Parts: sequence; structure tokens; C-alpha cells
Amino acid sequence: MVAETETRQGLDVASSVPLLQARDVTFGYNRQELLHEVSLAIQTGEMVGLLGPNGSGKTTLLRLLSGIFQPWKGQILLEGRELRQWGRRDVAQRIAVVPQELHMPFAFTVKHMVEMGRTPFIRSFFGSQGSRDREAVQEAMAIAGVADLAERIFNELSGGERQRVLVAMALAQEPSVLLLDEPTAHLDIKYQIETLELVRRLNREHKVTVLAALHDLNLAARYFPRLILFQRGIVADSNPAEVLDPALLRRVYGVDVQVGIMRGSAHLSVLPPVLEEKRGLPERPVVHVIAGGGSGEVMMRALADAHIPFVAGALNIGDSDHTLALHLATEVITEQPYAPISSAVLDQVRASLRSVALLILCPVPIGAGNLALLREALFAAQRGLSVIMLEEQVSEGQEESLEAILPRDYTEGKGTRLLMLLRQAGATVVTSVSEALECAKKQLADETFLSLQ
Repeated sequence: MVAETETRQGLDVASSVPLLQARDVTFGYNRQELLHEVSLAIQTGEMVGLLGPNGSGKTTLLRLLSGIFQPWKGQILLEGRELRQWGRRDVAQRIAVVPQELHMPFAFTVKHMVEMGRTPFIRSFFGSQGSRDREAVQEAMAIAGVADLAERIFNELSGGERQRVLVAMALAQEPSVLLLDEPTAHLDIKYQIETLELVRRLNREHKVTVLAALHDLNLAARYFPRLILFQRGIVADSNPAEVLDPALLRRVYGVDVQVGIMRGSAHLSVLPPVLEEKRGLPERPVVHVIAGGGSGEVMMRALADAHIPFVAGALNIGDSDHTLALHLATEVITEQPYAPISSAVLDQVRASLRSVALLILCPVPIGAGNLALLREALFAAQRGLSVIMLEEQVSEGQEESLEAILPRDYTEGKGTRLLMLLRQAGATVVTSVSEALECAKKQLADETFLSLQ
């Protein structure tokens, strides 16, 4: 995590109260949660990049932070006060949003567009601009480099020019926080660099705090000293060297990359992988781990330490095992928070169980929502998949009846019966992670031997 007292780009961002903060924010659409208990703090003077794949919730988070959306649960705080206490006008005078694109139905000039940024300062519907409003508009256009475009029609400008006009429009609000949603999307490299150079200048010279959602990992590493990797929740929050970790990026984006410093550069670069012949370890996962509620923590760490590739899931967002699996597993099968396993996610589990050589079932609490996972484990065992059931140490006489499982079975015995059937199908019961790991190593050795035949 990022320390609260750190100097970034010459700006002292130490503060007892964050400028902008999300505290345990939960939100979604159509009664389906997208973000679950998200917490983050942005200090005055920071320049933060928000990374994540499409559909990860980056735009939704920005809309929550700007007050466009209200969280289902939790709080959004501005200068220590809940956002809804400020009022729309006061928030708009402090937080400005730059969208990806803005299509105007009318032939507004650039000057008219930037003047709209002064709306929060006009006290009545028919109010006219005063001298300070006109000065702010001129200053914003000058800073954004669009003063010479003042009389041009906004819709007739190039993509890069329109983006600078949107930044000028936001600057006219004289904000302390600038939220940008994919500011370089659909721009060629010239305008991408121009836009981010402008944003960095606003941060350094005009003390504007910046949070920008981005797709380009290389530009993020070059321009943003703090990065937040987001996937419906915060996966990592630190400097580029820690966040742009190849294993972490593979798990979030589903693609292999190289990360390093290219010759002659001072910044990290993210590149496609070098194709090399791999020997010894199989490229695909050989183990599938079913866990949840912290039951898989030690097992997953042991597999990762042994360099045994594994799939974890299905795991609900917000589950502690899900958070850990994003850092350790080769692949994570993800379900929404507190939701039962959907048919689409179950298909992913089924496909994984067909491709791996071993299933490790951790002592997960059994609820109605994950009975389907136990059924899939049973079907896989009946098809011949090797299954290891990691159980807590049991007392004498309990091992055969599985009475030790009942305290974590909340399904009136349905889960226990499935576990008994798993044992009858040939599953091996172990009571320690070391035993399970030895089984996994043996399976890995067998897979490597067969792959060389």
C-alpha cells in the first residue's frame, strides 16, 4: 500500500485528511453488485493512475467519486466531509470530470464549450458571466493550449484538439481534483503524449490533484507515480514497479507480458512476452483449488512457493481467498460478491476440472451458494480426476463418518453427503498442507514425464 506521508513530484502529499476518499463503497446495477466495499484515499497533490480491463468498474468508480452516482453502501468523502453534504454546486466547484468523449448536438464553439465550465459559479439560470468568469475561461484555454481555437466549432476539431478542449472546460471550474476517464482513448500517440503532458503540468504547476482511468500501461508507468490496479475492487495500490508485476498483470488481464526498463529509458515498460522454449514445468495449470473464506490461504501459498501452476475458484469478489488468488494463481474464476455460482461461471469451473490433473478441495464453509462446486468436484472424481480433500485434524472415530465437517456445513447436511460421496469416488483425505503439496508435486512430475513422451 502507498504510505500516506510521501513526496511525489516535489509535492508534499502528507495530510491527516485525504482530499478525496471512498470508504467501504458498494455499488452495482440492476441489483447486481459491481463494486464491493471499495476503500481508497487520494491525498492533495497526488497524480494517480487507475488501471484495469474493460468492465472492471473504473468508470463507475470515477462516477461515484464525482457524485454522479450514490453508493449503495459506504461513503464518498471530500475534504473529510461526505459528498452529499456539500451540495451539487459546491462539489462541481471542487471536482471536475473529463469524459472519454463528448458529442455536442449543436455547433458550439470552443469558447462556448469552455464557458460551460463556469456553470457552477453562476448563481441563477439567466445569470451572466462576470469578469472573474471571463478571466477563468481565458486562463483555462491558455493553459490547455486551445486559445487559438476559440472560434472553431468543437465538433469539427480533431480528437486530440477536442480532448484539450474538454480539459480546458474542466479547468474553467477551477477544481482541486481532476478525474479523467480514459483521456488518451482513440488518440494517436502524438495526442496521447500531449494530453498526458498537459495533465502532468496541471499537477505540477497548478497543484491539481489527478485521478485518471487508463488502458495504456506504458503511459501509466511513465506519467503516474502511483497506480491502482482495479478489478471490481482494488487488487494493488502502489508505485509502478510493484503494481506492474507480470504475474499480477497476467491474472488481471489474462495475458503474459514482460516488464522491465528498456535501454536508454528511466521508466518501466510493458511488452509482449519473449517466446522461449519452456522445459520442465507444464505451461497450463495442473491443479485446481476450491477454497473460500480463508480456507485456501496456506494451500495457495504453498503451491505458489513450489512453483506449481494452479487455478482457483469459483471465488466471490471480496472473499479473502479471492484477493490472495489474484496474486498467486495462474487463473482465477470469479463470481460476484455474495452471489451463488452462476451457470456461466460453473461452465468455467467444469472446463478447468477437465484440463487439470488434480483437484484440491480446501475445508471451505459449505453454504447453499457453493453446493454446485461440490457437485462438480464429485462429477470430476467419478470421471477419474484425482481429488485431494484437505480437512482439519479430526479426532478418533470422526474420520470415517465425516462428523468433523458438520460444524462448517450450513446446508442441513447436503454438503456433508456430497463430501462422503467424494470419498467413495476415490478422493484422498489429508489433514495437512504438506501432505496435499506432496500429492501435487507427484502429479506435476507425472504430467511433466507424460508431456516429454
